[in-house]
Amino acid sequence: MLRVHNISFSYSDQSTIEAVSFSVAKGKNLAIIGESGCGKSTLLKLIYGLYDLNEGQIFWNDKEVLGPKFNLIPGMDFMKYLAQDFDLMPYITVAENIGKFLTNVYPDQKKQRIATLLELVEMTEFANIKVQFLSGGQMQRVAIARVLALEPEVVLLDEPFSHIDNFRKNSLCRKVFQYLKEKEITCIVATHDSKDILAYSDETLVIKDGKIIANSDTKILYKNPNNRYVASLYDDVNAIPNQLLGIDSKDETTVFAYPYQLKVVAESPFEVEVVASYFKGNGYLVEAVIQNQSIFFESKKPFKKSNLVCLQYEK
Repeated sequence: MLRVHNISFSYSDQSTIEAVSFSVAKGKNLAIIGESGCGKSTLLKLIYGLYDLNEGQIFWNDKEVLGPKFNLIPGMDFMKYLAQDFDLMPYITVAENIGKFLTNVYPDQKKQRIATLLELVEMTEFANIKVQFLSGGQMQRVAIARVLALEPEVVLLDEPFSHIDNFRKNSLCRKVFQYLKEKEITCIVATHDSKDILAYSDETLVIKDGKIIANSDTKILYKNPNNRYVASLYDDVNAIPNQLLGIDSKDETTVFAYPYQLKVVAESPFEVEVVASYFKGNGYLVEAVIQNQSIFFESKKPFKKSNLVCLQYEK
């Protein structure tokens, strides 16, 4: 188990990470999400041991993760960290980059291992191409393969799919996360795009201004966001007062609803005026307004501007 206990860190006088605590069981996938600049990347670097903590401790099982003050070469050997700059060697081939840290004692096993990883990241046809001639997305796929080459106990991935085209990203996500599960490799993914990992993360941790504001099972957190910031990381979100929905509740004054949770009905107390309809392929995202508040909902058909539509919230 990875245990992060009450850690704090700052680059200057202002705190970057403040009193952060959480744990990740072996073989689990934890997503760290939040807006740019919230401290996601810094947290991964602290877990890997690239910086010294101001306060707190980090453990992998019984081994404490220590920073540059205690290690000549920063970083823990049982972990691998994928940075946003990839850290590849441009003047050697894709295959040589992936196999850079693999032993040469057993050349056949090394060759097979490289071939397996090339197939995993869909880069087999580029095996003998020098990295300097690859696109950003191709470099990112090579970097993922190299991180996995030695089958570490923990992998830390910082925006691992940010440069990869959508048509390839879905396939790559499925393959990589399935591989990690099969090998029981603990994975922590930091991303600003929660849709990249929604289907693959067991738990999700939300950071804002260097602090944890939510930490829960991914499905539970998605379906029950505790504030607008958390919900907005997943999709457009409507913050709707209960009285507009006709809900009588003393405990909850505002409902955070995703567009798909608002259904068009014949009658309801929640009537909105359409502003615009946006084609989304399998339907439309409709923008509307009520009492000077914007509302977004999904519909199979478009609505004309100024149409009045009744909506019903379905959790």
